[in-house]
Amino acid sequence: MCGIVGYIGHRNALPIVVEALKRLEYRGYDSSGCALIHDGELQVYKRAGKIIELERCLPEPNKCTGNIAIAHTRWATHGEPNEVNAHPHLDCKGEIAIVHNGIIENYKLLRDKLIELGHTFVSETDTEVIVHLIEQFLLSETTLEDAVRSAMTKVEGTYGLVVMSLKEPDKLIAVRKGSPLIIGIGENEHFITSDVNAIIIHTKRVIYLQDDELCVVKADGFEITTLDKRSVKPEISVVDWDISAIEKGDFKHFMLKEIFEQPLTIENAFRGRINQHLGTARLGGLGIPNFELRKIKQIHLVACGTSFHAALIGKYIIEDIARIPVFAEYASEYRYRNPIIPEDTLVFVISQSGETADTLGALREAKAKGARVLAITNVVGSTIARESDGGTYIHAGSEIGVASTKAFTSQVTIMTLLAILLGRMNYLSTVKGMEYISELEKIPSKVEKILALNEYIRNIAATIKDCKNALYLGRGINYPVAMEGALKLKEISYIHSEGYPAAEMKHGPIALIDKNMPVIAIATKDPLYDKIYSNLQEVRARKARLITIATEGDTELSKISENVIYIPDTLTNLQPLLTVIPLQLLAYNVADLKGLNVDQPRNLAKSVTVE
Repeated sequence: MCGIVGYIGHRNALPIVVEALKRLEYRGYDSSGCALIHDGELQVYKRAGKIIELERCLPEPNKCTGNIAIAHTRWATHGEPNEVNAHPHLDCKGEIAIVHNGIIENYKLLRDKLIELGHTFVSETDTEVIVHLIEQFLLSETTLEDAVRSAMTKVEGTYGLVVMSLKEPDKLIAVRKGSPLIIGIGENEHFITSDVNAIIIHTKRVIYLQDDELCVVKADGFEITTLDKRSVKPEISVVDWDISAIEKGDFKHFMLKEIFEQPLTIENAFRGRINQHLGTARLGGLGIPNFELRKIKQIHLVACGTSFHAALIGKYIIEDIARIPVFAEYASEYRYRNPIIPEDTLVFVISQSGETADTLGALREAKAKGARVLAITNVVGSTIARESDGGTYIHAGSEIGVASTKAFTSQVTIMTLLAILLGRMNYLSTVKGMEYISELEKIPSKVEKILALNEYIRNIAATIKDCKNALYLGRGINYPVAMEGALKLKEISYIHSEGYPAAEMKHGPIALIDKNMPVIAIATKDPLYDKIYSNLQEVRARKARLITIATEGDTELSKISENVIYIPDTLTNLQPLLTVIPLQLLAYNVADLKGLNVDQPRNLAKSVTVE
């Protein structure tokens, strides 16, 4: 992984694919490269580091014209990040070029066999075996697409693959299994990409390739078949968001823009899905009639990273409001631990991109065990959205920053709606349901009030930006928020930080506390307030630098805190939608003050499409 682009058409391909690569930078990468056919030659350019390094080695566009090209940004899996391991990779004769996302699990066996057949390898990557396989099969196959088909029968693993050949310069071959590929449809030109952000300035008409599908793409058309040569009638989708969604506007970073978009994105998540009169919610995309929902005895929430923290919050909310047992599970563990899924269990998989490899694997494992699996995702047409039995989109819009912010609060909003919906079918009264709906509608304006504190929070960030460690504490529903705050800080500022339940601090972590340790605590007014206040007194007694998130009007926490960030009051189960905002701003400002690349933190990818 991480980003693929291909173009064939009537225009000069080089500037198009390079510009498209730039729109994929947010996904995270360590090298980049491109290949094009110019004056009957296959020309390849690759560099380690940022795309600017690749641009420095490229010829002037008017001196390197050609109407077909492929390009790639790489996030290293096999082989260190360097120029040799960067994509595209070539066959022995330098006539075939490929770019690839995914992992080839049997590459060592294939590599050894190909070496025995006389092939010479130059990189450490698993990807290179594919281009040599294609080269080998071209000795017996008559067309490039047939050679690709045959090669794929020998490959075990995942791939989003684009192939071009000097011998057949009028086509690109795209083939997919487990790693996303999208065909963009233009006028006498076509695009291939792993992420629609790369091509949205050129076309909004796209086709999402399915697993085991192969597409022969030409300037004037395309044909999709399965790997066993069955014809496929594609479904053309229209991307429903504007180019402005992937521009920073007046914001310094995408992450900051996305933090400030949350009043709108939270509202988008619940708009049209609430019924104030009945005190309930509507989630029509679930595709399950109410009489079946009433039979649900257990829920599994399965996710990775930030989405897992949203799942943990969902567990608290659903169990409290709907009184249904909920198990929040790491997708990477769920898919391999032979999970027990009783009858009348509903499984939700949660993924911003809808392409997270572990979450997709968990979805397939749950379905294999006969479970009904629903998805909470952001990307229409994503693999998880297509393979689930139903679900709901969070409608957060394109999220460019690697560190997820607005998707998190949108996911929590959806799970709040789910809790209200299930609660009203069982134990939640109309009056209480109406109260939840009323308070939820007020959340966007309350988020705006917190965002107005950004400069104040930036000043706090300046006091901790040089710290080596940080501890985040919360209790009850705000414990997962503490975990999410810690994750944000470590993701983008590279400060080691951990989130703990505040009461667990004295069972080990308290040994870490001294005068240099910042402790960020969520201590809002809720049923556990007195408990966490006592925990924080223990922290302060050890000279920690205490920063607290408190409810407006609380005068006690200022007596023991170095800094207090006040947020508006709301219902306990809705607090995470507010308490996470200052933690996002704190992490952002720490990283920005340190001069770090906030939107593209080291070693991270936006969508983890490999195991």
